[in-house]
Amino acid sequence: MMVHAKDSLLRATMTFQRRGAKPLDELLRGVINEALAARGLGEASLIADWPAIVGDSVARYARPLQLQWAPRPAKRDPEAPVAPATLVLRVDGAFALEAQHNAAIIVERVNAHLGWRCVDRIAFRQGPLPPLKEKRGAAPAPSEAAEAEARRAAAAIGDEALREALTRLGARAIDRSARRFSGAGAAKGE
Repeated sequence: MMVHAKDSLLRATMTFQRRGAKPLDELLRGVINEALAARGLGEASLIADWPAIVGDSVARYARPLQLQWAPRPAKRDPEAPVAPATLVLRVDGAFALEAQHNAAIIVERVNAHLGWRCVDRIAFRQGPLPPLKEKRGAAPAPSEAAEAEARRAAAAIGDEALREALTRLGARAIDRSARRFSGAGAAKGE
């Protein structure tokens, strides 16, 4: 049997796709980046981390809509600095005056987050905002029975810090499992 050089070259250059589950980031990165780029937001973290960037008190009433960049001249000097953008924020009507007073602080925090002087001013668009998602509260403490069962299961672990961490994790898992099964049985009338 003769193997042709063309066939071996073809097999060598073929790439095989990985089978199985793919990270969600890999699947959605293109979609998210295109949607943000259409709004002039090349940085997804500006949207995702908005409450951390400007603080909850501002994020509740103001959200980024887009970054507006100044048009570039046709024959621009490549060494010339890029003109900063204008950050367009949608603000709740009652918060508009407060947002204007905090504009310099918002610009400073956004630029610090992005790591360069990207924004030099803010434009406001008044309109309704959907409410921010509420942060989850602390998980309830596990029951004593669940903690005792988890402690028994982790007793064979030699490292004390690991044993304590697994005991806490196990106790919460045991409690959560018990709540699910008791809730499902009660809902069915058992």
